[in-house]
Amino acid sequence: MRNPSGRPGRVSVRCLGLAIGLALLLPVLATGPAGASGYPPLGVSLDSSFLTNLSLPSVAPGGSTSLTFRMADPVAVGATLSAVVVSFEVYAFNGFPGNATAFVPVANAPVLANTTASGKFVTVAFAAIAPGASDAGSVSVVTSSDTPAGTFAIRIAVNFTLNASAYRLASRGWFTADQWANGTEAANGTAKLNLTALGNISGVVPETALLVSPGGWDIALAALLIGGLALVGAGAYVYFRRSPGSKSGAG
Repeated sequence: MRNPSGRPGRVSVRCLGLAIGLALLLPVLATGPAGASGYPPLGVSLDSSFLTNLSLPSVAPGGSTSLTFRMADPVAVGATLSAVVVSFEVYAFNGFPGNATAFVPVANAPVLANTTASGKFVTVAFAAIAPGASDAGSVSVVTSSDTPAGTFAIRIAVNFTLNASAYRLASRGWFTADQWANGTEAANGTAKLNLTALGNISGVVPETALLVSPGGWDIALAALLIGGLALVGAGAYVYFRRSPGSKSGAG
């Protein structure tokens, strides 16, 4: 991520409060994923191979950027994915300075856009992806000059059909706090992914965030803010799924 001013500066202690504040906010804002019942589970760690190269550079108020990714059909699946839809939704905000947390929509929040729609929620569709192949996707992210500085969390879901069965992968932001705790912790407190406890899901994917940063913010501050969000948004994903090339907030 680059500092618009090009000059590194000192990291403010307040940025730590922002990261912590967002960590407290996300479990409150999360809601369970909607959709048809009975999504079958994927094989162990296979879900990390579908959504890769996730990237979202920071932006100054009034500017625009692009959320980019690759949607893949892992060779191990052995069949073509059809009716592939990747969903993105801006769902949480943590402001800076002041560590103000809020539900989305907030006034002048960033807008996601593609060729067919714009708003806080958009989808990117792929007709079909063959085993071992991948396709690039992107979503424009537009801010206004009045967009508040801070971090906007974006949750992600992936739906597709495989061998006549519907599958759904979802990021941390689609689950309630209780669902996530029950689905990612064993009885002894160790990390353990339990798709049954998460409910109506085939697997998990990471989520990302947009850092809206005025020109005076420095590289180290931005990295800490996005890093704090990534730890929260990915949650247990980092323990169970190693997604190659994924990154958030890097520019």
